[in-house]
Amino acid sequence: MWLNRALFGISPDEASFSRRGFQDTTPAKRAHLENIGRSFISGYLTALETRELDAVGQILNAVAAEFRGFAFEGAGMGLALTDHVWLRRSQRFRQFLEGPAAAHRYMLYVGQGWAVARIPWLRRSAEKARSSHDTCLDWLIIDGYGFHEGYFHWRSAIAEMRVPRGLSGYAARVFDQGLGRSLWFFNGADVARAAACINRFVPQRRADLWSGLGLAATYAGGVGEAELNELLRLAGEYRSHLAQGAAFAAKARHLAGIQTPHTEIACQILCGISSLQAASLTDSALAAAQRPAAVGEPYEAWRSEIRAQLQIVQTSFSRSS
Repeated sequence: MWLNRALFGISPDEASFSRRGFQDTTPAKRAHLENIGRSFISGYLTALETRELDAVGQILNAVAAEFRGFAFEGAGMGLALTDHVWLRRSQRFRQFLEGPAAAHRYMLYVGQGWAVARIPWLRRSAEKARSSHDTCLDWLIIDGYGFHEGYFHWRSAIAEMRVPRGLSGYAARVFDQGLGRSLWFFNGADVARAAACINRFVPQRRADLWSGLGLAATYAGGVGEAELNELLRLAGEYRSHLAQGAAFAAKARHLAGIQTPHTEIACQILCGISSLQAASLTDSALAAAQRPAAVGEPYEAWRSEIRAQLQIVQTSFSRSS
């Protein structure tokens, strides 16, 4: 496994704001977001260096609960990368997903998207990388691709607002959902800067960017109640998209059995309900989206149903306030 580290290793320094060239922010926010990046890289290196998948799971489960999901995401990247690049194709990603990482499957799929971004022949046909039988969650592979581009290639993806070749139609929209998550890091969890950043994109891309931003603000955290309330105000007509992203974050946290105070507060403010209620809402929305009467892309039908349910909640919440 030493060869994996030698060929594909990433330095923990890659998570620093100075290395990434991200917008400056407060010391507390910078330290928090850099710690997330280092947790991801730690998980990635663990997957490269550790042969037994049960041992990978044990190492990652020892990571502090708040950052554990990011470590599993990194492991997803490492396993997917090595599965694809060696001539004798293995199924370590699939085995890890169905075994030690089952509770973190959202994060594993996103990590697989990072691997797609690093492998030239997959980048050229990124939509074909969706190879699982989960027609909803495997869209998170494209989401992870979008995050990777915003995190590592922000000059192209954010400053120049380019969408990579090989993505079209709905895949380009899912790419933007991942890109929206990266804006939380690029802008140093500064809600005003993040909102202004989204407003520089053409209107048809903003809804998906707001969805990604809501997920990052809720899952990654780094801000308090006042800033979350300001984020909700700045979202304006995209409040339901912001809330949908927050609900996805709640589902990922609760599936993993990890409940953090910042996720709870974010759901109460952005969704108008608790994180447990938001997570449960994603389940009921998925059931509705899978009924025979549902039309269109299943993943978007799911997201649309979540937004519809959250709009009812938000309207009721506004009337009672």
